[in-house]
Amino acid sequence: MSFQADLEKLLGLQGVSYKYELSKSELFHEAIANDRGRVRRDGPSNEQKAYATQLGVNGPLVYYTDPDCTGRRTKDTYAVKWPEVADEIWFKADLNPYDPDQYQGLLKRVIAHLNAKRATLYVKDVFMGSDPDFAVPYRFVGEYATHAMFVHNMFPKNLKGVKDVDARRWTMLNAPSFVCEPERDGCRAEAAVIIDTRNRICLVAGRADYCGVNKKTIFTVGNYLLPKDGRLSMHCSANVGAKGDAAILFGLSGTGKTTLSADASRRLIGDDETIWSDNGLCNLEDGCYAKLINLDKDAEPVIAAALSKPGTIIENVPPLPGKRMEECHPDALDLFDDSIAENTRFSYPLDANPNVMPNGQGPHPQTIVLLTADAFGVLPPIAILEPKDVMYHFVSGFTARVAGTEVGITEPTPTFSACFGGPFMAQKPNVYAKLLADKMEHHKARCILLNTGWSGGSYGVGQRMSLKITRALLNAALNGELDTVETETHPILKLKMPKSCPGVDSAILNPRNTWADKDAYDATATKLRDMFRDNFRKKGFAAFGIEERI
Repeated sequence: MSFQADLEKLLGLQGVSYKYELSKSELFHEAIANDRGRVRRDGPSNEQKAYATQLGVNGPLVYYTDPDCTGRRTKDTYAVKWPEVADEIWFKADLNPYDPDQYQGLLKRVIAHLNAKRATLYVKDVFMGSDPDFAVPYRFVGEYATHAMFVHNMFPKNLKGVKDVDARRWTMLNAPSFVCEPERDGCRAEAAVIIDTRNRICLVAGRADYCGVNKKTIFTVGNYLLPKDGRLSMHCSANVGAKGDAAILFGLSGTGKTTLSADASRRLIGDDETIWSDNGLCNLEDGCYAKLINLDKDAEPVIAAALSKPGTIIENVPPLPGKRMEECHPDALDLFDDSIAENTRFSYPLDANPNVMPNGQGPHPQTIVLLTADAFGVLPPIAILEPKDVMYHFVSGFTARVAGTEVGITEPTPTFSACFGGPFMAQKPNVYAKLLADKMEHHKARCILLNTGWSGGSYGVGQRMSLKITRALLNAALNGELDTVETETHPILKLKMPKSCPGVDSAILNPRNTWADKDAYDATATKLRDMFRDNFRKKGFAAFGIEERI
């Protein structure tokens, strides 16, 4: 059966035209010519959304989202509450239940809208995952060529050996020109992102045109499907050292996953979404989606070098003052300019990194890293975690939510996100926690908590931990240099802190030493401890067999 017949049977699309499997250079020109929508809050809905730079097709595509969707629309993300998954899916504030009848009505209206306007739809067939043993076929169908180009960047293509492709395929229908009506459609706003597990459909209806929606939605699907077969799906980056020593780095956006995993001395598996299966580690993607805001090009040369490469996508970075984007060289763009959004982004293929693992796969990890960006400035720069500590901090998932990563967040805000990816974890947290515990025990992996946040005071008073210090701490852990060092236990937070680390001033390893006002430190640490305890009890983690450790 042809893809057109598949889409007519699955969705009822008729009278639309398709542009199937265009090359990235073709999509580049299509995006500039045809991607139209709102780019200013008070502007019309037919403005140009994609632009070339001075380099033309030999450089990046620059794309602008709807101003109400410069990050994930977490409050508008849903899963259909079919009876067979009602007790299985972890419904919560950022994965809400959607009434099946209202969903079916909305889907029909979206299809009717696209049929009536005789829409042109871009189609890309890719896979979620590079291991053919479990890769999930993923078909993108959408109105924006930019989104199709993004999907091409971000996912494996032409994967051989995948079984039952047609029977297992998931289809995303992305229709930004549709406008949802909450009272009629049963959603909260004019846009909705809905996962339909029964029919293997992801529906993006309305102005949810942030590029990341096209990967995070299908990643949530993977987090639902893959643990069913004992495969741990993780919101983490992963890389491999010269000795074949793999590491995984958990962390929410803005905590340093992409930066720290892009290490010239280690081979990259992936920067955001990884599977730990019986075969080892496997990237779910074929690309990177890095934050650009305030990027230091000298400190992050891999990302900086990719900025001017063809086939990449720069999102929400404005042109230089007084110039059209077509007059700007991408290397000259001001990456500190947040006038459009704090969450400026960059999509580029995995092979833009100079040192990657073949097929995005690697061995079982020896080191597990839990990244946090502590806005309170009280967590140690590094802590060595015992197995029970790992489980506690994994399900707690504490960090500071960095400005702009989600709609409505304008400054770093302390948050707890279970498994360091709560919005995307479609099953209940104990499912992932148990898989992590079992795999760590079986493969004898060490674990550290690495704080990329503030030192010497809370946010606004202290300073963000330098990348140089963070890398030195991480490298020492990866090399096993902290396995036998003398430690001390934090009296309030109960974390085991090394007393020394090669290349790092030992005075900063105990965070209390960096505060001028020791009483203020103790009070702030106690406040954070109580936040951990409150979160643990509110989430009911004890009922899942997790031991409270603070």
